[in-house]
Amino acid sequence: MKILFFGTPEFAVPSLLKIFYSRHQIVGVVTQPDKPKGRGKKIFPQPIKEVAQRYHLFPILHPENLKDKTFISVLSQISADVYVVVAFRILPEEIFMQPAAGTINLHPSLLPKYRGAAPINWTVIAGEKETGNTIIKISKEIDAGDIILQKRTSILPDETAGELHDRLSAAGADLLLEALDLLQSGKYELHSQNHLLSSPAPKLTKDHCHLSFDKPVTELKNWIHGLSPFPTGFAYFQSERINFYRARVSASSEVDQAPGTILNSDPGKLEIACSPGIIEILELQKEGKKRLMTGDFLRGYKLKPGIRFL
Repeated sequence: MKILFFGTPEFAVPSLLKIFYSRHQIVGVVTQPDKPKGRGKKIFPQPIKEVAQRYHLFPILHPENLKDKTFISVLSQISADVYVVVAFRILPEEIFMQPAAGTINLHPSLLPKYRGAAPINWTVIAGEKETGNTIIKISKEIDAGDIILQKRTSILPDETAGELHDRLSAAGADLLLEALDLLQSGKYELHSQNHLLSSPAPKLTKDHCHLSFDKPVTELKNWIHGLSPFPTGFAYFQSERINFYRARVSASSEVDQAPGTILNSDPGKLEIACSPGIIEILELQKEGKKRLMTGDFLRGYKLKPGIRFL
């Protein structure tokens, strides 16, 4: 099949490459415009654009406005059998209805659960035991289209959102290729979603990332892992921002201390009171510095017991 690929971040790269090395043909790539990155705000191409340029997957389009009539006209002149969307923006109907076989989307959750921009993060935050990828036909309602394929996977006990992201990205590429083969053969069934079982996965904000220790310890651990490595859970220690990337439920006996209180002075160990329970921080970062394992962090930065994270 001739495919026009829509995608932007690293999550979409395995899918683009999987299609490139298959019997299908990529006839163009649509991605978001280049954006400034880092402290110097230098302009860098998006990950999908870099790959498309490396493999000469032209044309490469990066529209500012998806509803621009000239852009829509250009798309209509590209001879594509199907549009494939992986981690892109919301497409207007006049785009996703263009190809004869429609437009399909790889979504990293078990739809109808976790519809929205941040399904992997919210899956980990919720403490789910399993997740997966879903291939749907795009419809007017976001992430609500009919299901072509769905595949489940277990979530590992201490897996972060970043680690799960990488697994689902690779597995999703395989599932996407399977869906394209089914579309080409015509031997597939569409299954409508049960909208009563849907749940949201909205974009995470800074308010979501400011960690509260006034939570049960397992819930807080899920928040830390669900925000790791991005957009990153944090708290303040004497007005300095500290980012948290990995933690575990401590086996230490509970103590009667206010949530957020540093409890121990053991070398290389950081335990903090929750409500209830005690959390042990395994990896953290002072803002603007390197991420470090706790033992390395504490050798250069003293966190005095009795003081609270806020």
